[in-house]
Amino acid sequence: MAKISASPGSNIFLQVPGFPGEGVRHGFFGRAGGTSGGIYGGLNCGVGSSDNPADVKANREAVAALMGVEPGNVLSLYQVHGDVCLKVNAPHKERPQADAQVTDVPGLAISILTADCAPVLFYGRNDKGPVVGAAHAGWKGALGGVLDSTVYAMEEYGVKAKDIKAAIGPCISKRSYEVGQDFAAPFLNEDPENERFFMNGEAGKLMFDLPGYCAARLYNCGLTNVAITGIDTYANERDYFSFRRATHRKEPDYGRQISVIVIA
Repeated sequence: MAKISASPGSNIFLQVPGFPGEGVRHGFFGRAGGTSGGIYGGLNCGVGSSDNPADVKANREAVAALMGVEPGNVLSLYQVHGDVCLKVNAPHKERPQADAQVTDVPGLAISILTADCAPVLFYGRNDKGPVVGAAHAGWKGALGGVLDSTVYAMEEYGVKAKDIKAAIGPCISKRSYEVGQDFAAPFLNEDPENERFFMNGEAGKLMFDLPGYCAARLYNCGLTNVAITGIDTYANERDYFSFRRATHRKEPDYGRQISVIVIA
């Protein structure tokens, strides 16, 4: 579960070296390059935020242009911290309630919105060509099996788990993710070895390693190629939105960054 250094795909988004594969584009976007102002300053792509809808629309159009697709083909979900993964073969008419999506259709840019939760992008191939996936994994979704669901969906397309590549994008890191002692209970009930994803913090608190836990779930599903960008959204205010940072500051809302993968 070694961390890797993501390299700029442009001045706006990050790409993971060696991921995904030929004929597929991806990007972990942050705040750079957007038109939103105030607490949303930058590339806020959260249609569920209280930002100016015109700014959100312009931001998403910029993402579409960089990914080489029509704006209506940047497909987002109504995320609920669940374990549902959708198999997508056409643009969504409305945002469906789910936390992951998989497709083998060229030109459909499936995406995930995050602001501390882990965005996870997937790539694999069957005998017809590429299959890609995107999952939103906060602690609840990761523990509940959203990453497992995404792997299973890709297997239904004929992709073998051992051949799937996954990249875990910028999210809150262990050094910033302080939790109470009771937070660990469901993880330890699932597997006592999950204790390794917690370390002692100050005043009896624990620090939780979300990207490390996500990577372990993926390895347990049979993956052998998992990259972690190691970028902390909470600590890097200039480049990333953070729900926890906004909460600590008692701000009324927060922006969302987008992570996208598309078959060319």
